[in-house]
Amino acid sequence: MSDFAKNLVMWIIIAMVLMSVFNYYSQPPQQPEPVSYTTFLDRVRDGTIQTVRIEESPGVSKITAEGRDGQRLEVFGPRDDGLMKELLDNDVDVTGVPPEQRSVLIEILIALLPVLVLVGLWVYFMRQMQGGMGGRGGAMSFGKSRAKLQGEDQVKVTFKDVAGCEEAKDEVSELVEFLRDPSKFQRLGGHIPKGILMVGPPGTGKTLLARAIAGEARVPFFSISGSDFVEMFVGVGASRVRDMFETAKKHAPCIIFIDEIDAVGRHRGAGLGGGHDEREQTLNQLLVEMDGFEGNEGIILIAATNRPDVLDPALLRPGRFDRQVVVPLPDLPGREQILKVHMRKVPVDDDVRPRDLARGTPGFSGADLANLVNEAALFAARQNCKTVTHNHFEQAKDKIMMGAERKSMAMSEEEKRLTAYHEAGHAIVGRLVPDHDPVYKVTIIPRGRALGVTMFLPEQDKYSLTRQQLTSQLASLYGGRVAEEMIYGKERVTTGASNDIERASQIARNMVTKWGLSDAMGPLAYGENEDEVFLGRSVTQHKHISDETHRQLDAEVRRIIDEAYATTTRILEANRDKLELMADALMKYETIDVAQIDQIMKGEEPDPPAGWTEGGGRPPSGPSAVEGDDAEPSGQPAPG
Repeated sequence: MSDFAKNLVMWIIIAMVLMSVFNYYSQPPQQPEPVSYTTFLDRVRDGTIQTVRIEESPGVSKITAEGRDGQRLEVFGPRDDGLMKELLDNDVDVTGVPPEQRSVLIEILIALLPVLVLVGLWVYFMRQMQGGMGGRGGAMSFGKSRAKLQGEDQVKVTFKDVAGCEEAKDEVSELVEFLRDPSKFQRLGGHIPKGILMVGPPGTGKTLLARAIAGEARVPFFSISGSDFVEMFVGVGASRVRDMFETAKKHAPCIIFIDEIDAVGRHRGAGLGGGHDEREQTLNQLLVEMDGFEGNEGIILIAATNRPDVLDPALLRPGRFDRQVVVPLPDLPGREQILKVHMRKVPVDDDVRPRDLARGTPGFSGADLANLVNEAALFAARQNCKTVTHNHFEQAKDKIMMGAERKSMAMSEEEKRLTAYHEAGHAIVGRLVPDHDPVYKVTIIPRGRALGVTMFLPEQDKYSLTRQQLTSQLASLYGGRVAEEMIYGKERVTTGASNDIERASQIARNMVTKWGLSDAMGPLAYGENEDEVFLGRSVTQHKHISDETHRQLDAEVRRIIDEAYATTTRILEANRDKLELMADALMKYETIDVAQIDQIMKGEEPDPPAGWTEGGGRPPSGPSAVEGDDAEPSGQPAPG
């Protein structure tokens, strides 16, 4: 039954009860008129009494009579054997009632029943209101902790379910040993870290690793989010922290896991003015509970965040969060292990090789790989396949990395050809500049917000970039803009390169201001802290770059961009025949991959892509209604 139906039934019942109660009190039954026994006998002899109801009790009789005019009389008198003869002689209808054995207590309960019903309804509504306002504990328990407790038998996740972060697993494995055998460490005077802070990008498995620790150690596991501490009521957050640790002490040894601790653990003193900051009070209480006068033996606090830079220094000192465990993006072996874990739940075909899929997904997090397996299973289900094949995984990878195909989008032939030249310019420049990632796929099928996509896929995981790689990336980013300008002239250059220009400008500015890759400006950091999130700090910051230096920075960024643009123009002018050949191939096949690109770069006519049939391409499109930056023909999205 839905919530609406339940509420409707409840209100109907309440209305019926209230109507009955009010009717009971507002319209009392007509009470009989008490008269003397003598008067009653006179009226019997006068013939005015029609019916008589006699209730016999020990020593006395209760007589209820009703006259022929409807008047009711009530008489109490002695037991009279001659009364029956009088009644029968005057044609009175006599009814006898056996004596009732009802106690005074029952009489009181019957009289108080409507009041009890009203009191019960009032209590019910109060409890409902308290549950809605105060969360789990009600209106009078705002300060109660919202941490969810899972017993040692409820956490089913173990280290076998966690893959791709072997170093992090090794870091936390001694926690499991301590929780199982504390004397092993205490015998030598050592103590286990009180808190562990898991740091890493989103989707790398920090929460999963914390659950695995509790599952391996077989101890109670409290989980709560950092935002659950802070409410609109002052003092609630600190009260919930106290209550959470008090509850944890009763279940020690146990693990408390706080997800997204940056919601409550941000740097103190960032606000302006002297007002009361509820978040800071909550953080102060958390600091005291973690390492105050009262010990919390057997309680291990695990927290996760992807913003360790904004946390308060007092929270990170030894004695609170003694250890920081970095959970990074998985490398090639890690991605392979993660794919194998998620493939256990999917009927995978024999042609699927997790190693090859891992090699083609650099930069993917654990969540991205889980999404990849799920999307591949959905593709297989749509095609009514019994198993998930390698082709399904490739389709899923293209959807995640390049966006979903917008097959219903109508494009004119002229706009399709412009997009083909644009993407061909990206691909040819990216293929010819040194130290650039190989071209993986080129398509003019609209995907996501782009009218076309040129996909570059690294051959291996990269953790840093050289100056040569950055300048090559700048050249390939301008490949689409230069190709449009060469073919159509400056007057017909479109807005499709807006995303390419934005990314290239950001790379060039970072080369000068952050990475020290400019000979003219030297290895100095000129950029302001653009990631500053604290208003209190940003107001007090002082400008430390002169206007002349700003002009030099802008001039140096412009020089790097101009050099990249000139390099791109030189490459495309020298390979204009390949530009025309690739654009024609894209117009015919709409999507080409590495094999066709290799043939084009040799000056050969490319073969049809795998699975392509004559007439199997996209039908001719009508006029396009999409314009501007929302449908840009740029590509090169970074994997993951």
